[in-house]
Formats: sequence, structure tokens, C-alpha cells
Amino acid sequence: MSEHVVGSIVEGKVIKITPFGAIVALEGGGQGLVHISQIANSFVQDINDHIKVDDTIKVKIMNIDAETKRISLSIRAALPKPERPERTDRPQKQSNYKPRDQKPNYDRRNDSQASPQPPLNEFEERMKDFLKQSNDKMASLNKRANKR
Repeated sequence: MSEHVVGSIVEGKVIKITPFGAIVALEGGGQGLVHISQIANSFVQDINDHIKVDDTIKVKIMNIDAETKRISLSIRAALPKPERPERTDRPQKQSNYKPRDQKPNYDRRNDSQASPQPPLNEFEERMKDFLKQSNDKMASLNKRANKR
């Protein structure tokens, strides 16, 4: 097992198939697990549709855990990359979006363009109103408490 190197592609023989993967005996000794997610480039419902016991397969060594002496393997990583279909250029949509700062600022009094005015900070106005109402309510509650 010490001669195996992470990242190398080796041949192995499938010795057992489980619901979650396949156990593969590697050439040169040792064995590892090919998880079901690493069997093929597509979804695998049943491993038996892709490999059988005694099949000789190429696998890539993904990880070697020295403490537990487990080797993680991948058939998928040993396969050549699948070709993607060529992308066809689509005409781009024209957007009618205009950022706010680029829209003209009209003065409603005479429908002519006016110099830009800073927008009112609505949050600060609401916060002032809230604080005023809150202070009024607290004062009212304090008056009631003092009368008792």
C-alpha cells in the first residue's frame, strides 16, 4: 500500500459491490472503496448497471488515510472529462433599466429640469417620529405611576 500515491491512476479488480460503493483490489496490493458518487459522471441509481464483480477498472487514488489504512478511489476522476456542447451565442436583451441617479430630476412646479436635490432620509424622519411618540408615551406612563 505504501507504493500507492494520491492522484495516480491505477488498475484494480472489483471484488465486492455494496449499496454505497464498490471495493476494488489494487494492482500492487491493497484495496480501496469507490463511493457510489464516484462511479460515473451521471447519477448512479444501481452500481450493478455500471460495474460488475471481477471487472478490471481504472481508478484514481483520491485519498489515503494512513491511520485507518483506507484508500478512497474514483472511477469518475480517472475518466476523460466529458465534452460540453458548444455554446451558441444568443442575442442580448436590451434593458430599459436606468439607475436612479441618471434619471432627470424634474421640478414639479414648472416641469423644467431643476438642480438635483438631496433625497430626504426617510429612515431618519421615521426614527424621529418614533422617538417622539415613544417619549410621549413614557411621559404619560410616568404621570400615571406618580399619581398612584
